[in-house]
Amino acid sequence: MQFKAVLEELGKWFDDHGFPFAVIGGLALHAYGISRLTYDLDLITVGEAQGEVVSFLEYLGYETLHRSLGFSNHQHTEPARGRIDVLYVRSDTADQLFGEAETRTLLSDMKVQVPRPEHLIALKLHAMQNEPDRLLHDLADIHSLMRLPNVEQDTVRQLFAEKGQTQLYEKLQEEG
Repeated sequence: MQFKAVLEELGKWFDDHGFPFAVIGGLALHAYGISRLTYDLDLITVGEAQGEVVSFLEYLGYETLHRSLGFSNHQHTEPARGRIDVLYVRSDTADQLFGEAETRTLLSDMKVQVPRPEHLIALKLHAMQNEPDRLLHDLADIHSLMRLPNVEQDTVRQLFAEKGQTQLYEKLQEEG
């Protein structure tokens, strides 16, 4: 997938339409200096954008594989355009996530919005709860995010507690 070209095209569209967006998933980890292999582009935006986002991606030739209130994923037949997953957040969650997002450099020179590590951890905990087969993959990402400087460990502990995973948090803390 040509991440930079696809992200530039989508970023221009989001900017032109006035919808906030941020990079999540593997590229967000990369923006924080955590390297891991990724095959798709994961984005987050406001729920109000969903209809227009899906229509635009379909206009670009992406097939919508799945669409629900909070998520859509899209696959293009051209490998250079790849797969795009979009998460949609609303209300207070959107206000907090986008209000605290950081501008980071990605793909050599591209400036992108990325949620704070604590928000990325919350997203991964939610994904693990909904898709238990993601546990090992997402735990490795969470562990790396927890070790970043200035991550608010009390917030992270609370996120784990809200999911009933306090023991898992303690185990990750022990591993350093």
